[in-house]
Amino acid sequence: MSFDSGTVSFRLFYLQQAYTSSVVEDFARRAAPPIDTLDRDPISGWVSGRHLFDREITDEKCVAGPYLHVQLMKAENKIPPALLRAYQKQEEDIERKARDVEVLSRKARAEVKARVTAMLQPKMPPTLSSIPVVMDFRNDLLIAGALSDKQIDTLGPVFKETAGTFPILLTPETAAIRRKQINAKDLLPVMFSPDETIDPPVEGTLGMDFLTWLWFAWEKDGGVYHLPDGREFGIMLEGPVTFFREGQGAHEVALRNGVPLNSREAGTALSCGKKLKRVKVVMAQGDSVFSATMDADFAVRGLKLPKGEQDDEAGKLEERMMMVEFFWSAWLTLFDRFLDLRSDPRHWQKTLAKMHAWIASLAT
Repeated sequence: MSFDSGTVSFRLFYLQQAYTSSVVEDFARRAAPPIDTLDRDPISGWVSGRHLFDREITDEKCVAGPYLHVQLMKAENKIPPALLRAYQKQEEDIERKARDVEVLSRKARAEVKARVTAMLQPKMPPTLSSIPVVMDFRNDLLIAGALSDKQIDTLGPVFKETAGTFPILLTPETAAIRRKQINAKDLLPVMFSPDETIDPPVEGTLGMDFLTWLWFAWEKDGGVYHLPDGREFGIMLEGPVTFFREGQGAHEVALRNGVPLNSREAGTALSCGKKLKRVKVVMAQGDSVFSATMDADFAVRGLKLPKGEQDDEAGKLEERMMMVEFFWSAWLTLFDRFLDLRSDPRHWQKTLAKMHAWIASLAT
């Protein structure tokens, strides 16, 4: 997956210093080794955004306007599990006959597996994987296709070794501090259910609180908002949706068929103290339509962008990244509205009362 075509999935990271295109030289110094040097141990390093064999990292290839596009590539000789098991069982049968025993010891089986692995691994074609990365010099952001904890843990140290600073993952909590100087730990946990017998969560759930509020605000306000620069955009929410709540019983509930946001099951989930954890969001600005599945931790999955007009590689990448910027800017603008409301005790209590009534009506 890359950022220059198709749908994109990504997490945002704050950069701890401002960068310019001169950082290209740092990435070039840590380019991936040639693929023909791959042996038993994996190799990794940076390649251009064009393809995973392109080790030539230059301004011409990797910089488009205020964006730097590269990929963190990893290559390894992986043995398919089924193939390894088949060879291992075959060798174990031979070993048992040679030793004239019914069952091999654990040590003997381990020796067989090591021998089979050593035999097969050099014959395997390279398995390639990558984490696509775009540095946004204008907004001091890193946009990376790192969705899993493992990918995030891999990317951070390598980026620090390359660029000198550790990127800070943008989450509801880090965004609240950066954008509004609000510490999520200072906000009391909130319960949206009108059922007063349900205990509120022990810890704050800022991202799920935001998604649940956004659902309410979209239904009540019509879903039309404005960016700080005055541009108007609209939103709507769609299924499938996922609800979550820590506690006894079913912690997570997914609704997929029909129109789940209008279903009694959705109202029941909210009434039981669950909150929205994942939902599909559709945004429109003029004739341009964007859609993505949004997680409560602000992971963006499968963002579909409008069709662009640029044909050359650099122009196409810059155009697409400007579309991505519009999407996350609009998303964080909505989050700002929520934070302003959430940090105002008087207005927040009024909103909670309205949400209680709204949830009660959904559940009937």
